[in-house]
Amino acid sequence: MALHPQAEAVLAQWAAGPHVTDPRFGAAEIARLRAEAVAVAAEEPRETVGQVVDVDADGVRCRLYVPETGTPAQLGGLVFVHGGGFVFGDLDTHDGQSRRLANRTGMAVLAVDYRRPPEHRFPAAPDDVDTAVAWFVTQGASWGVDPTRLAVIGDSAGGNLALVAALRNPQLFAAAVLVYPFLDPEAAAASYASESLASLAADECAWYWQQYAATPDDLSHPDLAPLRSDRLGTLPPTLVQVAEHDVLAGEDVELARLVAEAGGTVSTTLYPGMVHGFWRHPQAFDAAEEALAEAARFLRATLEG
Repeated sequence: MALHPQAEAVLAQWAAGPHVTDPRFGAAEIARLRAEAVAVAAEEPRETVGQVVDVDADGVRCRLYVPETGTPAQLGGLVFVHGGGFVFGDLDTHDGQSRRLANRTGMAVLAVDYRRPPEHRFPAAPDDVDTAVAWFVTQGASWGVDPTRLAVIGDSAGGNLALVAALRNPQLFAAAVLVYPFLDPEAAAASYASESLASLAADECAWYWQQYAATPDDLSHPDLAPLRSDRLGTLPPTLVQVAEHDVLAGEDVELARLVAEAGGTVSTTLYPGMVHGFWRHPQAFDAAEEALAEAARFLRATLEG
């Protein structure tokens, strides 16, 4: 289908600004400032959760969101890895979504503030996620988390890191949710050419990969480009959410095909008319709340099943 009217309106708003072009900053700094400016401009009322605590997960800064429901040692634990092209995004830009995740799922959400390139290139980010996950397994019980009921979720670049975390830690997670994950440095999918009106451009994606990889060889490493992994069949039950008008749509569908081919359990939901980034903006996109509700249902059904 064509772009959803809500997507058309938001794309026009994003194109109009705010823009950050201060020559004192380098490209990565400008990307971060622009993302922060957009986040401020799109600021929504932040939902109340039972408890929000900044924690040091063995050297990795994280933020734990504990919902009001649940009893000690009975909460599921959800590791949330934020998006932002690996380069930008942090605990604050995704604070609203972390709160919504805790409230919709009834799980304790650990949001991970991984190191970002170009200051810290691959594999710093996936290593930080691994460190935070290991901390959650050993320390989560003190926050009422059952370490046998863990799941992982991530959007965009965070979807890449969430997928890699599940591949690196087989049998640890009971479920994974990947929201329009960023997967293929080769940009081989036809969607890169067809989605010229989308919110994420092919040349922007190429720049993100250039910032993230420490060497050209990294671009073929399965922990950076997980479509190349030979361990896709080890994934827990996985939900892949795809935005129809997204340059990443093709590689997201391809991931689901490869997981199924490898013997994994995977389901894919296409959100018609949607663009990259819709998931974080429920006041602008009705589909954002629909996708969050679907993720919550999937996680509850998988962890309780």
